[in-house]
Amino acid sequence: MGNRPWIVDDELWELIEPLLRPWPERASGPKPVLDRLCPRGILCVLSNDISWQLLPLEQGFRSGQTCWRGLGRWHEADVIAQQHRLLLAELHAASAPVRGSRSGTSAPPT
Repeated sequence: MGNRPWIVDDELWELIEPLLRPWPERASGPKPVLDRLCPRGILCVLSNDISWQLLPLEQGFRSGQTCWRGLGRWHEADVIAQQHRLLLAELHAASAPVRGSRSGTSAPPT
């Protein structure tokens, strides 16, 4: 697998991590894993169109069930939509023309 879209690099993690709410102290059930392995597992399942049970643990991902629960929790907390808006804003800012730069359609300076 040469293309691995599930890699969460430092720059992407800095955008995602602040959106993840801390787990409530008195919440029932196992405390979710809020490190990079859970989003990586989610991205791996979604990009490869595999079932949660087939998430390859030998590649260092969290269990499919852990990632599935994390995705559900983030969806309920609107984290997915927030991440989507944030990433679109980052892409838009990166593709905006730089002020004062010359483009091929502008007239040459006189």
